[in-house]
Amino acid sequence: MIPKNTICLWFDKEAEEAANFYADTFPDSKVTNIFYAPNDFPGGKKGNVLTVEFTVCGIPCVGLNGGPTFKQSEAFSFQIATDNQEETDRYWNEIVENGGKESDCGWCKDRFGVSWQITPRTLIEALAVGGEEAKRAFDAMMTMKKIDVAVIDAARQG
Repeated sequence: MIPKNTICLWFDKEAEEAANFYADTFPDSKVTNIFYAPNDFPGGKKGNVLTVEFTVCGIPCVGLNGGPTFKQSEAFSFQIATDNQEETDRYWNEIVENGGKESDCGWCKDRFGVSWQITPRTLIEALAVGGEEAKRAFDAMMTMKKIDVAVIDAARQG
């Protein structure tokens, strides 16, 4: 079944490697199909991996090996909601310790240039509550790289 809507990520030549990394890192994620170029194309040759179909946490995606023309940017990111510090640490560390980079406020970037928001549910819930609780949680988040669940929970309590 071909999904009605699919996220397409442009890679230089690393679509298969990226899809396998995501499938190994996140639950409900897998590589489903690999398509090879039937002819030469800009940035590739006949027989090269052209596209890779995969899911990330159940969301259908396609990785396109389109060459070096376009780069990933923070304008697109995956937001992964985590249940606790252990899960937050696991995803964050898997991304950052495998060639990625830390950023601020729960954001990091993997070695392929794709941006991720590793966001504990307690932070999302605090922001949804609004008011002073949201302000305290937001202010605490603004001082962090990887989100510290205990600090967010303490900020929520005041």
